[in-house]
Amino acid sequence: MLTGSCHCGRVTWRFDAAPEGATACNCTVCRRYGALWIYGHEGEDVSIAGETRAYERGENRVLAFHFCPACACVVAWRGIPEDGRRRMAVNVRLAEPETVADIPIDHFDGLHSFDDLPRDGRRVKDYWF
Repeated sequence: MLTGSCHCGRVTWRFDAAPEGATACNCTVCRRYGALWIYGHEGEDVSIAGETRAYERGENRVLAFHFCPACACVVAWRGIPEDGRRRMAVNVRLAEPETVADIPIDHFDGLHSFDDLPRDGRRVKDYWF
């Protein structure tokens, strides 16, 4: 289990699985947020608690980025429900560094190709220092 919280502590997340990797995406939103995402399904292996506000991306509103209304930390994104499940990702940068340091980084080209890119050996700890 991994946990994280916004800066002021009003919003928390919990991840009840072992993440295979943390995604660094270069899309127009993620590169501005500087988030590293770990993925699951809401109510199954990932949850958030506390009041959030959301920015919904794009015309189709397929992703809603949730942030703390007090300290503005980006906590999670939620996708639109598919087949009765909702894909969700939490920002692993909000966890305590030692708990997530060795998670490998996955790169996703969300700006141009929408392709997963090869791993380069970096881990979450390499993005902090």
